[in-house]
Amino acid sequence: MNKKKVTSSDVAKLAGVSQTTVSMILNKKYNVSFSKEVIQKVEQAAEELGYTLPKRRVLKEGKKEKLLVVFCPNLTNPYYVMLLQGIEARATEQGYGLYICNTQRDLKLEERYLKMLPSLNPQGVIYSCNPSSCYMPIVEELSKRIPIAVINNQNEHLNVDAVELDNSKLGRIMARHLLDLGHTHVAYIAPPLTVRQKQRSKRVEGFLKEFQEAGFGENVIIKAADEQIDKDVPGIDSEYRIGYDLTKELLKERASVTAIVGLNDMIAFGILDALHEAKYKVPADMSVMGCDNTLFGQIHNISLTTVEHFVLCKGRDACDIIMKKIKTGSKKYAGIQPVSIYHVEYEPKIVVRKTTGYARLKKR
Repeated sequence: MNKKKVTSSDVAKLAGVSQTTVSMILNKKYNVSFSKEVIQKVEQAAEELGYTLPKRRVLKEGKKEKLLVVFCPNLTNPYYVMLLQGIEARATEQGYGLYICNTQRDLKLEERYLKMLPSLNPQGVIYSCNPSSCYMPIVEELSKRIPIAVINNQNEHLNVDAVELDNSKLGRIMARHLLDLGHTHVAYIAPPLTVRQKQRSKRVEGFLKEFQEAGFGENVIIKAADEQIDKDVPGIDSEYRIGYDLTKELLKERASVTAIVGLNDMIAFGILDALHEAKYKVPADMSVMGCDNTLFGQIHNISLTTVEHFVLCKGRDACDIIMKKIKTGSKKYAGIQPVSIYHVEYEPKIVVRKTTGYARLKKR
């Protein structure tokens, strides 16, 4: 008579744990932590019963799961949701699935996801913003093995494929729009302007430089949120609150500004609400601008003046770059593996709506 085959449920019964726990410990799954005692119990039970993990069926090369990994700093800002829509639309057309890594701008989370990549075995990786500088060497080394595309700030030099945005230029055209309307005293509200988030600083710098060249640099008030905000887990209203709270501060200071700019649309919505509560008329008393041209800014009752920099297109282009690299990676030219670096950039455009107008002549 054949000896009964030992199963994972036998190990679970002997160790006094669930079958799921046995599977996770013996398969070395590290996304859940177990005490040393539990791990030791399971391993001893498996050894005592002579249990070995069943061999996994290896998929044929042609049937290998087609997966792209996308690193995203948060999912609370519609900007990143729009990027993901663009990426997913193109990936779906090509038969690829997506695995989203929401890093929440946390270095430990980003490191954890980078360490998970070998087990995920993706065909390509897309960063929806610049990788943290401390992990750039890892990302560049990884790009030698699998295609990686970064949707980044143009001013950052990266040795990987990139869909770029010149944040300095974007800040300049926002400033030029307000200067053309006669606004010489303005405020700029931003999230924390930290070294890690250079793209934010570049946008502010471009805005400020345009005003300086026009002779009004001293009239620009920059209000940035405290660094702690980037250390907290982002809430759905985090950036809205930045706009709302800092506008409240600005109004208490009785600054003689005629326009307030939000670094993005979500901040601009907070600015609009704070002005509404304070009985300011927009744009008669105060002009307001955002950036990203998200859906909510297009709603008739909001009608936010903003900047279009073709977010959906950038998501699709990042995915297209990955597809091109996958195809060329399987071909050789004159016996040599071709190496190419793609860089794509869109020219940002002002979308003028109802929240900006000519500067008021008298103080409110």
